[in-house]
Amino acid sequence: MSERFSRNELYWGAESQKLLKLKHVAVFGLGGVGGYCAESLARSGIGELTIIDFDKVSISNINRQTAALTSTINKKKTDIIAQRLIDINPEIKLNIIDDFYTSETGLIQGTDFVADAIDTMRSKISLLENCFKAGIPVISSLGAGNRIAPEMLYICDISEIENKNAPFISNCIYQLKKLGIEKGITVVASREKPFSLEKLPAKEEITTNAGKKIEFTKITPASTPFVASCAGIFMASYIVRKLIEGIK
Repeated sequence: MSERFSRNELYWGAESQKLLKLKHVAVFGLGGVGGYCAESLARSGIGELTIIDFDKVSISNINRQTAALTSTINKKKTDIIAQRLIDINPEIKLNIIDDFYTSETGLIQGTDFVADAIDTMRSKISLLENCFKAGIPVISSLGAGNRIAPEMLYICDISEIENKNAPFISNCIYQLKKLGIEKGITVVASREKPFSLEKLPAKEEITTNAGKKIEFTKITPASTPFVASCAGIFMASYIVRKLIEGIK
């Protein structure tokens, strides 16, 4: 029994731990949700992780993101998370993509599972569509912003979401429905009604590594230290359970 993952093995056994070492998971977005998801996957013993994010740490990230510390402000999230994952498991294989995801980015070859923690609608829908069409298992975060109660999170198929009227969720459902996708995507959602004291529009201007310029306006969500982290851990737990399903 490997001491690093010995407590894991006491629960799901040595064969499951060996299987996880052979698996490759891609985590898209390394913010409040994705950072904790990637870390939990590394602590589970996933052998290969691809991490994708274009952003740098800002001071406003400190309340909720595992990459965000006073010492990491203005540093690339991919760099900070990569260092942390290697410190957790020096044997992990890491693929680092420091870029903004678009429809042209495509999918990562050999991926066994995808964790979608993207908060930009266009990119999120494109990733989910690509995963769906390619038959790659994916779990998507829907509803970590504007909330305070992690106990109200739950996992379901996108067709089974209980509160479809929440703006971000309803827009995701609408956009996917236009693509003919109404079920078959697993999500982490919340029963809590979203709330924010103020709507703050923010204009984003991004240039991808391929030179494509992207401009969009989004509403900056309220956030708390509690929900995004738990949503990321929910996603990692679901992925691990699916990967070892039938072994334990």
